[in-house]
Amino acid sequence: MFDLDNWHEIFSTIRKNKLRTFLTGFSVAWGIMMLVILLGAGQGLHNGASSEFMGDAINSLWINGGRTSVPYQGYNIGRSITIQNEDYDYLSTREPEVIASSASRNFWNSQIVHGEETGSFEVRGVHPANQGMENNHVLMGRYINDKDIQDSRKVAVIGQRVAKEILPDQDPLDKYIRVNGVLFQVVGVYSDDGGEDEEDNVYVPVNVAQKSLSRNPKDLTRVIVAYDENYSLDQSKKLETKIREELALVHGFDPNDQSALRIWNRQERMKDIMGAISGIQVFVWIIGVFTIIAGIIGVSNIMMIVVKERTREIGIRKALGATPGSIVKLIIQESVFITTFSGYIGLVLGVWIVNTAGKYVNHDFFKNPEVNFEIALITLGILVVAGGLAGFFPASWAAKIRPIEALKEE
Repeated sequence: MFDLDNWHEIFSTIRKNKLRTFLTGFSVAWGIMMLVILLGAGQGLHNGASSEFMGDAINSLWINGGRTSVPYQGYNIGRSITIQNEDYDYLSTREPEVIASSASRNFWNSQIVHGEETGSFEVRGVHPANQGMENNHVLMGRYINDKDIQDSRKVAVIGQRVAKEILPDQDPLDKYIRVNGVLFQVVGVYSDDGGEDEEDNVYVPVNVAQKSLSRNPKDLTRVIVAYDENYSLDQSKKLETKIREELALVHGFDPNDQSALRIWNRQERMKDIMGAISGIQVFVWIIGVFTIIAGIIGVSNIMMIVVKERTREIGIRKALGATPGSIVKLIIQESVFITTFSGYIGLVLGVWIVNTAGKYVNHDFFKNPEVNFEIALITLGILVVAGGLAGFFPASWAAKIRPIEALKEE
């Protein structure tokens, strides 16, 4: 039941102890605000990592060449292992667990020119299956197809970002661009689940890239293979080991030499990074909870001081017939009010800071920081309970005061 007299008394006490109440409330508000900001930052890390992996198929292995780190069958260490067309042919035709594959020949910082517009972007020579491997979505035109490979067509599919910079305010389809001085016809524009950072590439047929842009028409940067999406991590690791052993026979290196062939298991990397982010989020909760506890202890201390200052008043109340329950109720009510009000202010400020930061901060591994509404409600509920606990112990002590002893207090 709403008791107006109780509220008058609570506000009267707060007015008498403005600075003390403010400092206590500030500690609670600060704790909640920092918790919300840290949780929002943790969610931003989670979103950023998720978008990075959304940019490429999770059920894939990215096979890159490397350098040997151990001697093998008379070969010295430091020997370069280069992925070549024969490796792609072998994996795509003779490995039954591979359901899709694409070779890739990459050229970083390539000069892309159209008219007076120029820019530096990455060019990748690929097969048609690369579209699914990197989760590219065609917005205009089409993607690289088998006919382009067969006829060695000089065609290109460009990202949205490339189109905006090289072909601004015009339809890019059928326009011609120069890639390191070689003329290519734009046949498509794509977007990517990974965001703008994945939309600054130019894709061309892999064999055309090897012949027109590379000195060695057989070398590849990597081969990407996809396996059944229902594979567990253990199954993907077994396939990774199998591929390493098969290519070790072809290139003559130790099958256990991880440096000779660098294989990126996207599923494994996602598990590792998401596990690390989950650990960060747990750590954030621990920090936030201890910060709130510090604030709650402050509330409890101030309520204890309030009780000591009002010992004589409490004794008079009890002498006039006030029950211990009414004393406890008054003190807990005041504690809950201070804690909840301060916490709500901190919650609002924290959400505002997170939302504001989300508009201006956008990085590969930090995107769209946000505060989960359910988490906010849970936090508010914790505040109410904590406020009650903060006032409970001082209230219990006040309820035990004997009127005759309280009246002796000066």
